[in-house]
Amino acid sequence: MTTLERRNSTTQAVAEIRSLLGDRLSVAAAVREVHGKDQTWNPGAPPDAVAFVERTEEVQKIVAVCGKYETPVIAYGTGTSLEGHFTAPFGGISIDLSRMDRIIEVNSGDLDCRVEAGVTRKQLNAHLRDQGLFFPVDPGADASLGGMAATRASGTNAVRYGTMRENVLNLTAVMANGEVIRTGSRARKSSAGYDLTRLMVGSEGTLGIITEVGLRLFGIPESIVAGVCPFPSVEACCNATIQAIQMGLPVARIELVDAEHIRAFNAYSKLDLKVTPTLFLEFHGSEASTREQAETFAGIAEELGGGPFTWASKEEDRQRLWQARHDAFWATKSLMPGKEAFATDVCVPISRLAECVSETQKDLAANNLYGPIVGHVGDGNFHVVLFCDRGDPDEVKRVKEVYGRLIDRALAMDGTSTGEHGIGAGKIAYLEREHGAAVAYMRAVKRAFDPRNILNPGKNAAISLTQ
Repeated sequence: MTTLERRNSTTQAVAEIRSLLGDRLSVAAAVREVHGKDQTWNPGAPPDAVAFVERTEEVQKIVAVCGKYETPVIAYGTGTSLEGHFTAPFGGISIDLSRMDRIIEVNSGDLDCRVEAGVTRKQLNAHLRDQGLFFPVDPGADASLGGMAATRASGTNAVRYGTMRENVLNLTAVMANGEVIRTGSRARKSSAGYDLTRLMVGSEGTLGIITEVGLRLFGIPESIVAGVCPFPSVEACCNATIQAIQMGLPVARIELVDAEHIRAFNAYSKLDLKVTPTLFLEFHGSEASTREQAETFAGIAEELGGGPFTWASKEEDRQRLWQARHDAFWATKSLMPGKEAFATDVCVPISRLAECVSETQKDLAANNLYGPIVGHVGDGNFHVVLFCDRGDPDEVKRVKEVYGRLIDRALAMDGTSTGEHGIGAGKIAYLEREHGAAVAYMRAVKRAFDPRNILNPGKNAAISLTQ
């Protein structure tokens, strides 16, 4: 299809969708811009129109229209992803699922629930609190649960509770041909057929548009203790983490925060922490067990020159601490006015974590770059937020080179190019380097599910409209 033919087809698709949605279809430039650009320096591209849907049936009708006109269709949740997942490089229709925000059912006896894709994790947890339940996957941002499933999100609690991969029971999705499928039941295990749930989780909207999610829930622990522990170096932080994990200490959260982030936290979140590499931790259980866990970790820290380990059990104190951690991106950004942020992540086997972080810090220093590090070190995952002046070609070049070496370093350690951000449009170049011949099989799956390549083209294994 030529560019002119594609433009004409999109115009027809927009007209037909408008007849379905009326004023819930927007072509306003400001709305389109928001739905085409994330919070990093990925260039972004706006869709031709944004459809604000309220039911699965509307998504189904829109996808059928887009299929008829071979118009790209991109799912949008809350816009918090960081690798260009929802940009529209070929134009098309952005389907905004934020109004699909019903909590359909909560089965407290079975510890599961079903929600529409636009429900956010904070909204769900506020609803569950009175029932003594919570959903643990916490990527920081108040992301939509459909988006979290699509990107296989994880976050601070993953070391104990797992990622979206482990906590999604089933999905309802609209496929490229307009058909609606449900990928599983509420049963905790099944041997019936291919595991389409796991295939859809992490597919980044390239195989289907998720409209409902079935989730595992957990009981709110009797006791939750959070704390901070300073260390003399990042290596000491990593080694303390490794020791804690290897001895089986059941930490719920264990987060590395480097000295630059602590400086930013103190300024942005009005904290008074010692400016040195620090671990933020949380323990869940009974009062006796959390006290024992905290004391055990304090002993590990002391052996490595860390401490004192100070902890808090009051909810307001814990929330203040973790809110500071979740605001890490904005805290560092506030210290670098005029520069753009380039957030990225890698994940390595935990035994190689200290080495990978240390070599990355040396690379940043050698290239005179500001790149604070923070990470979910309990599972070997860490983030680097790189800053640069896009108007300075030399600095842009150095940032891109350090970024590339970071990924090469992780892959050489038998790690991955992304532990949780995903491939999106930003890391396509590294997909084949990581997976080799397996990428051809990923593309074969994509072609089987979406032969016209209308679902989020240009992302993940869906390289272009003509691939």
